[in-house]
Amino acid sequence: MSLGAPDHRFCVAPMMEWTDRHDRYFLRLLTRRALLYSEMVTAEAVIHGDRERLLGFAPEEHPVALQLGGADPGQMARAAEAAEQFGYDEVNINVGCPSDRVQSGRFGACLMAEPDTVAACVRAMRGAVGLPITVKSRIGIDDSDSFDFLAGFVETVARAGCRSFIVHARKAMLKGLSPKQNRDIPPLDHDRVYRLKRHFPELEIIVNGGIRDLDQAAAHLAEVDGVMLGRAAYQTPYLLGRVDSRFFDAAPAGLSRHDVVAAMYPYIEAQLAAGVRLQAITRHILGLFHGQPGARAWRRHLSLHAPRPGAGLEVVREALAKLPDPDKQSGQLSSRPATALSTGQAGLDSPR
Repeated sequence: MSLGAPDHRFCVAPMMEWTDRHDRYFLRLLTRRALLYSEMVTAEAVIHGDRERLLGFAPEEHPVALQLGGADPGQMARAAEAAEQFGYDEVNINVGCPSDRVQSGRFGACLMAEPDTVAACVRAMRGAVGLPITVKSRIGIDDSDSFDFLAGFVETVARAGCRSFIVHARKAMLKGLSPKQNRDIPPLDHDRVYRLKRHFPELEIIVNGGIRDLDQAAAHLAEVDGVMLGRAAYQTPYLLGRVDSRFFDAAPAGLSRHDVVAAMYPYIEAQLAAGVRLQAITRHILGLFHGQPGARAWRRHLSLHAPRPGAGLEVVREALAKLPDPDKQSGQLSSRPATALSTGQAGLDSPR
């Protein structure tokens, strides 16, 4: 577990069916400092379900935060206790997802209309654990999308002790749009997030939504305390390799794309031995060679062969062989060893 509160300067967003434990292990090879978030897990599932499957993660993933969905303060407190026991560095409350399924469970973006409920959850969770409790919201919902509405929500929740707010700079349309459409159709309004920071200078405000690259991220940091990338970090993950040096004044991981693949081998082998299907891991690394010669052959080979029963590490090796090796082209061997994040650690907590 990392020491102290997580640094929100640069975060990778929680994304359903994307930021699972395998993806987070992969992303950690590219950046040691970015704060990674889990997929959303409901508090009820944590309380009644298989906690090892839902919450287990490799120690190399730190710093890592768990995102919870729920509206019952007692359940949210119990789920936060489980998160603390598993070693997460933060618990984040989902007040941003607009899907019908989430709304039917009375959590997600619809809770922006119930700031007192969110505040009660924050208060109960802070009373149960010592972890930071943060909130991820939209700038508004439906017709309730004024700055005063957003500021009123933040003020109420902040009084309960929440000091960090991640704000997706689009309002959520709770009816008439799909979750996918809600990521694109409502217009972005980053200025409203900037204004929120000026209005609450004592709070930590992190902006999310529509940030495509590190130059844009750097520009946002002139106005707010942190940035959160979602789709760009997943679809073009190699950009994360420059995060540590640019935003944290730290040494970069320094791995080439080929090095990253080789460093995944011990983890893949361990997960296969634990019963995980190869495709569950390789689907997250399809974008690693985005924009590079041979990227299409890489994606095609993994997409075609990884889903097959019994597919093993040889599929990844064969896909990598379809790409030009920059070390061979230059006549040099890589000076960076192809090892996992830490020797002997391959994330054997449980298959997912």
